[in-house]
Amino acid sequence: MSNAFLDSIKQRRSIYGLDKNAKASKHEIVATIEEAVKYVPSAFNSQTARAVILFGEENEKLWGIGGIVEQALHKVVPDDKFAPTAEKLASFNAGLGTVLFFEDMQIVKDLQEKFTLYADNFPVWSEQSTGINQFAVWTALANIGLGGSLQHYNPLIDEAVRKAFDIPENWNLRAEMPFGNITAPARDKEFAPIESRVKVWG
Repeated sequence: MSNAFLDSIKQRRSIYGLDKNAKASKHEIVATIEEAVKYVPSAFNSQTARAVILFGEENEKLWGIGGIVEQALHKVVPDDKFAPTAEKLASFNAGLGTVLFFEDMQIVKDLQEKFTLYADNFPVWSEQSTGINQFAVWTALANIGLGGSLQHYNPLIDEAVRKAFDIPENWNLRAEMPFGNITAPARDKEFAPIESRVKVWG
């Protein structure tokens, strides 16, 4: 079966071996992310997804030695067990950049007040929207030859990220995606039998 969309999905993997030697230009990367975010579906066309793209020193500010994530993790990880964590952060810092994914919670709140019958659903739909957004950006980056992985150091880093990158108070950090040129392939992946996951009737 030939399907370009499915081929792109298969290409998207968690990639941890990264460097800055990407063939795609900064302009192409930004345009790719913008297009992905623009066309992501959302409940009531609420368009709650937000993204912040970090390059260069700004990326270093997040993942580098003494950076936001390291400082936050030193508060919860004992020093004698920090070496694996430091190694992981260094692998993210070695990449070209990072996408920070947010949801605009003011929109969620406004919709809850406007459509009270669905008030309990809007936070759920917001989480679905950010998941779709992350998947779309991740797959789009893979399609231009970039690897990445999805990280979740929020909420430990939320306030520091907000101050460092001038993030509005109503934006809620949901995930971080370091990306870059692929220096090592994805790990092998096992799949459960598809028959146990997809049922067909009729």
